[in-house]
Amino acid sequence: MSSATEGPARAPDAAAEFHAFFERHYAELARLAHLLTGEADGADDLAADALLALWHRWDRVRAADHPAAYARGVVANMARSRIRSAVRERRRVTLFWSGRDEGVADPDVAAVVDVQEALRALPFRKRACVVLRHAFDLSEKDTAQALGVSVGTVKSQTSKGMAELQRRLGPYPALARVRAVAADTGGST
Repeated sequence: MSSATEGPARAPDAAAEFHAFFERHYAELARLAHLLTGEADGADDLAADALLALWHRWDRVRAADHPAAYARGVVANMARSRIRSAVRERRRVTLFWSGRDEGVADPDVAAVVDVQEALRALPFRKRACVVLRHAFDLSEKDTAQALGVSVGTVKSQTSKGMAELQRRLGPYPALARVRAVAADTGGST
């Protein structure tokens, strides 16, 4: 009887390599998931799902020039998919409630928007560029590789994202706030 974990990618050395990779990168991937999705509770699950996907493609991952960048790209793609699913669900709920005759009072909008809310307001690519560049201190090249875009795209999206954060967050430097939130979420995911 054959097991699903047998085969060339499941040799003992591959399993040991994956285990070491998991130990080294899990917390970082969970933090990235938290910052991209804005969901602390789902970040660990998303990181675990990404690592499971990496295990299934471990031969490809271990052969990559930058396995950690490959892993960040998987997390970013999974986060994008989850965000799109959540947006579709919110639209369905909004459509359901908009057809009702009952009036709903506008929610009270806070005077000061915190960094996580401001990040969630950014389109995904801008958010991913800002988070990878400034919260994870990745180079433009590493960010481009993780997201599967050009370095020029990373430069423009990061610049536009930071400008939008500055507009949303006010006079306190947005970069310092993004880095502070990234440091704070390091222990909570």
